[in-house]
Order: sequence, then C-alpha cells, then structure tokens
Amino acid sequence: MWSGLQREFRYLLSHKWDLCLVTLAPLFIIVLFSSMFYQGKAEHLPIAIIDQDQSELSRTIEKHLSHHSSLKIALISQNPEEVESLINQTKIWGYIVIPAGAEQRLVQAKDAEISIAFNQSYFSVGNTISSAMLVSTLQAIAEFSGQSYLENRIPYLDVPTPNVKISTLYNPSLSYEFYLEPFMILAILHLLLCCCVAFSVGQELKFNTTEQWLNQQNILKALFSKNITYVLIFTVWTWLWMFWLIEIRGWFVAGQLWSILLGQFLLYSAYAFMSSTVVLATRNLAKSFGFIAIYGGSSLSFAGVTLPLNNAPLFTQFWANIIPYTPYAKLQIEQWVIGSPITVSLLPLGILFFYTIIYFACACFFLKKNLKEKLT
Repeated sequence: MWSGLQREFRYLLSHKWDLCLVTLAPLFIIVLFSSMFYQGKAEHLPIAIIDQDQSELSRTIEKHLSHHSSLKIALISQNPEEVESLINQTKIWGYIVIPAGAEQRLVQAKDAEISIAFNQSYFSVGNTISSAMLVSTLQAIAEFSGQSYLENRIPYLDVPTPNVKISTLYNPSLSYEFYLEPFMILAILHLLLCCCVAFSVGQELKFNTTEQWLNQQNILKALFSKNITYVLIFTVWTWLWMFWLIEIRGWFVAGQLWSILLGQFLLYSAYAFMSSTVVLATRNLAKSFGFIAIYGGSSLSFAGVTLPLNNAPLFTQFWANIIPYTPYAKLQIEQWVIGSPITVSLLPLGILFFYTIIYFACACFFLKKNLKEKLT
C-alpha cells in the first residue's frame, strides 16, 4: 500500500494541474470562506421608520432601534412612498410604521397598529432584520408603558410586570462563521475531493494503466492507496482549517474532538470510494462528473443544515438519507456545537463507516470486472 501512495504522490508531483487541485484550490477555498464569514454576522443593516405619530412612543422606538447593533436607521419620514421607493431599490431592508394616534391608542389599552415590514428575498438578512426590529419595538413599548406613562400617572403603584426570558442556545451571537463556515468548507472540499479522485481513476482507465495494479500483491490495496492519498491530503487541509477556527478564532469544541476528526476522515473516504465506483462503473468521465455534481453537490442542501427536512417530500427525505454528508452534519452539530455524549454520536459514525465499506466494496467489484474484461 505504501508503494501505491508513493506512486500517486509521484503522479501529482509530475502533473502541475492535478497538484494545484489538491494544494492551491483547497487553500483558496479556505481563505475565501474564512474571509467571507470573518465578521460573524451582518451588522448596521439600513432600515427606515415611517413616523406619523411624532410622539414620545415613537421617539422611544427610535432610540431602541438605533441602539441595536444589527440595525442602522437610514431614514425617518412621514411619507410611505419615499420609504417604499428605498426598499424597492434595496437601499433599506425593512421599515416600521408608527401610524398617527399610536401612542393614544396604546395608553387606552387598544391596538397601537404599529407594523413591521422587511425584505425576505434575502433570507438571512430578512431574518436578522425582522427579529431585531421586533425585539427593539417590544422593548420600546415596554419602556414607554412602564416608565414614561404608568410611572407618571400612578407613581405610587408598584406592580411587577411579567418578563419572558429568551435564551439562544449554542450560538448566542448568531454568528454565521460558527453556523455556516464549518458546513460550507466541508461541503466544497468533499466535492473537490470527488473530482480529484474521479479524474485520477479516469486517467488510469484512459491510458490503460490499471493493468499495472496486477503487478502488485493485491489490487484492492492499490485501489485503496490511490483513494486514501486524496483522503489524507484533504483531511490535512481540513484539520489545518479547524486549527484556525478553533485555536485562532476561538470557536471551541463542546464535545469530543476526536469524533469530529474521525467523522471527517470517514466522510472523505466514503465520497472518494463513491467517485471511484462511478468512474469504474461508467468508464466515462463526463457522466461521472455529472453524477458527482448531483450526488455530492446536493449534500449541503439535503443534509437538513440550511433547509429543514421536516414535512419534506418523500424523495427529499430519501435523498437526504442516502448521502454520507447527512450523518456527518448531525455528528458535527452534536460534538462541535452541543457537546452531546459520545454515545449519541456513535450512530452517525457507524453510518459513515457503513458508507465507506459499501462504496469501497462496490469500487473493488467494478475494478475486478474491468481487469477481467481486459485479460479476456
């Protein structure tokens, strides 16, 4: 097997473009996405206020909105058409309407008719804007009711107001760096790994060099060593990126680090052997890359990370359960973010190991079949 590793490394050193795919390309991906998510989350997103009330209540709402780090008040106007024009041009992401008489209705225990509108076309920005505007508005109403109105009207009455505590678990800062980056880096690197393995095996078929594997003691070891070369390379890149994220950026692992590292190795191994299986089965690189694009490229979308699988169509749930990325995503959340007991994560680890064995067995089957056909 060591001779197989040396053979593959010699191939990479003698082919500059292949070498770039396993060196410069992963480095570029890691630098790109690390820079993209470095700020954590979007802040100072521009919004507007349509203030038709011009009251103490509206000034309190304005104060709370201006103090929220996610928001920046770009315009305060009484003209709805002016604000609508800005949101249509995406110069603002949302607005709050404080209609005339809002304060008077509020103190009379009526609906103040305050409304919030936001642009949900940009999903993450829309969610950030909506939650920030809602929280700030509710805090402003509570402050106005308790301090500006009731305290001045009935200062002798000490009535406790109900409080509801809302706690964000595991990612309290709502950082995209901690939420999306660990998934996107793995999703792109495993797809790049699939392409590298598929092209490498395809070159062996194209130039009829698979017969050289017959000279080795075990052709299965030759196949394993070819795949494991790329698995080791991309695993090292991933571990270097994790060192940056954990040691430099400070996103500590709440659970067992070894389980995540093992899960990544099994994830890359499963996809590497899958790529070999497809190339050896189809003997056509174009078809192989097409299948890899569908099977590997859909990993992030169907793993339940960005899009929920609850009440999803049967085909969606079926597809989510036949890709190795889904159990890895579950493992990563359990051990990196939540800190679940290791016994909880044994199931996704076992599923990843199962995928690795199955795809390796399939690749061996098609390799032996190809070699037999050439011998006959």
